[in-house]
Amino acid sequence: MRVNRDNSGRRCYSESDVEWIKFIKKLKDTGMILKDIETYSRLRYEGAETMPERLSMLQKHREYVLFQQRKWADHLSNLDNKITFYQNSISVKNEDQAGSADCFSD
Repeated sequence: MRVNRDNSGRRCYSESDVEWIKFIKKLKDTGMILKDIETYSRLRYEGAETMPERLSMLQKHREYVLFQQRKWADHLSNLDNKITFYQNSISVKNEDQAGSADCFSD
């Protein structure tokens, strides 16, 4: 990341720099590999003529995120089904035990 520095050499972050950092974090959080983030960042600093390539990278990453979203939704559905199975099984077992307690032998 390219950041301006003051006379003492300390980094001075602008609001634009902060927004750029947030965007990079979102790319990382959504699974973009660091090599691709570096490429995207380099292209950004090269200027507007790289916009088509950056657009293509983001579109490709969007497809990856959608795939991951569908995969996790499927995993979540499987977990929900298993949880429901256990809840129903436990409920039936508890009802059976409660019914057995009502039986008396003479």
